[in-house]
Amino acid sequence: MKFGSVPLSDAYGAILAHSVKVGDRKLRKGVTLSPGHIADLQQAGLAEVTVARMEPGDCHEDEAAAMLAAALVPNPVGANLRVTEAFTGRVNLLADGPGVAVLDTDALQRFNQVNPMITVATVPQYQQMTTGGMVATIKVISYAVPESDVQSAVQQAQDTIRLETPKHKSAGLIVTEIAGGPSNEKGIAAIRGRVEALGMDLSDVQVVPHRMGDLAASLSCIRGEIVMILTGSATSDENDVAPASVRAAGGAIDRFGMPVDPGNLLFLGFLRDRPVIGLPGCARSPALNGADWVLSRVACGVETTGADIAAMGVGGLLKEIPTRPQPRAAREK
Repeated sequence: MKFGSVPLSDAYGAILAHSVKVGDRKLRKGVTLSPGHIADLQQAGLAEVTVARMEPGDCHEDEAAAMLAAALVPNPVGANLRVTEAFTGRVNLLADGPGVAVLDTDALQRFNQVNPMITVATVPQYQQMTTGGMVATIKVISYAVPESDVQSAVQQAQDTIRLETPKHKSAGLIVTEIAGGPSNEKGIAAIRGRVEALGMDLSDVQVVPHRMGDLAASLSCIRGEIVMILTGSATSDENDVAPASVRAAGGAIDRFGMPVDPGNLLFLGFLRDRPVIGLPGCARSPALNGADWVLSRVACGVETTGADIAAMGVGGLLKEIPTRPQPRAAREK
C-alpha cells in the first residue's frame, strides 16, 4: 500500500487517509475518493490531500476483516456468536446468549504475530458473557494489507473463538443458619441473580441449621442440576460442616480453597451426577468473586477440576470489598 500526500489531480480512486472538513460537512477518512469528492476538496481550497492507494496483491481493510472473521468463526451459529458486518476494517463477535468465552489462545497468539496491522482482541479465557456482549473484535489497522498476510493469519487461527452456553437449566441452593446470624435474604437474592444471569432457574432454596445431619439430609432431597451451599459460618477446613456433609450424603470433594480473592473459601465437589459448589461468604454480595468464575464454567459444562481452580490464581486478585478492613495485610496471618 502506498501512503502519502498527492495533488488532488492524482487522488481519484484513492482512500482518504484523514478526515477533512469541506464546507459544512466532513469527508471521513477511509472513503474512496470519487470525482464529486475531488470537486468538494477543490472548493474547500485544498490543493493536495493525504491518501492511501492499494497496490497489486493488497486486500482492502473491510474485505480482509471479513475473511479473518470467517476463519476465526467459520460457523457462527454453532459457536453461539453473532458476526457483524465489516466496517472501517473492523468486525465484532457478539455473544448470542449468556455463557463463557472459550478461546484457542495459542492460535490467537500466532494470528497476532503475522502482521502488526492484522489484530484480534478478545475477552479473557472463560469470561462470563451476557447476550450481545462483545467476545472479540477483529481490526485491520491500515487501509489495506497484503493478501498473503491475510491468508497466513487465516491458516494460523481456524475456528478459535466460541461461546459455551449453559448446559444446566436449574440450580438448588442450601443455606445454613447459625443462632443470631444475619438475615439470608440479600445473599439468596445475589445468588439468584447469578443463576438467572446464566439463563438458569434457581429451582429450590432450602434453609437449614448449620449442622452436619441437617445439611446432609437437605443435600439428599434438594432439587436442581447444580447444588450450591452457602454456610452461615465460614468453611475453614475440608472437614468442616459443609464438606463433611457432602461426603455424608454420598458425595466427594475435589477441591477445597481457591487462589482467588475474594473467594478463597470455595469448595467444589459432586453428589452422584450433580456438581456441588460450596460458596464463599463473599457470594452474599453481587460483586465479582471467585464463585462467579466457577459457577459460570460449571453451568456451561466446561471441565473444572482442582487443577483448573489452582490455575485461576494468576489474575485472581480481584477488587477489595468494602466490608473488609484496609489494608488486608495488617489484619491477616
